[in-house]
Amino acid sequence: MTFLRTVPLAELFAEDETAWLDRMSELVRQRRLTELDLDNLTEYLSDMARRDRREVKSRLVVLLAHLLKWEFQPDRRSRSWRATIITQRQELAEFAGSGVLHDHAESVLAESYDNAVELAVAETGLVRDTFPSECPYSVGQLLAVDVSTEETA
Repeated sequence: MTFLRTVPLAELFAEDETAWLDRMSELVRQRRLTELDLDNLTEYLSDMARRDRREVKSRLVVLLAHLLKWEFQPDRRSRSWRATIITQRQELAEFAGSGVLHDHAESVLAESYDNAVELAVAETGLVRDTFPSECPYSVGQLLAVDVSTEETA
């Protein structure tokens, strides 16, 4: 850890982000706040928030696309589709079960649905008009969806 103490924090951020995070965490624990790399810390925290928002939208799209395939191609249901729906629902609940990311999920639901329909059309070969024009699910319904009792191929 001696090496980390001698490398300027801005340089450490560019060279080894994990080491930089460890060092920043250590400084906070020691309440040495004036030594924090505030410029990079601000950038890093903003990037994390953007990443989390992208993650929520991505999981919404995948979940919605699989639910559409599940509903509109019942004869093609598979364990793989079920597993994807369950995984995406669980991960979405982890990220967007409450708070700011839940609000974000609400705000991007319509756009995510449009993306999901585009994906479902590409994957199923069904025409766009097969699917509802607006998202038939609320975020709350998506977080609670259960396909565990449905028949699969």
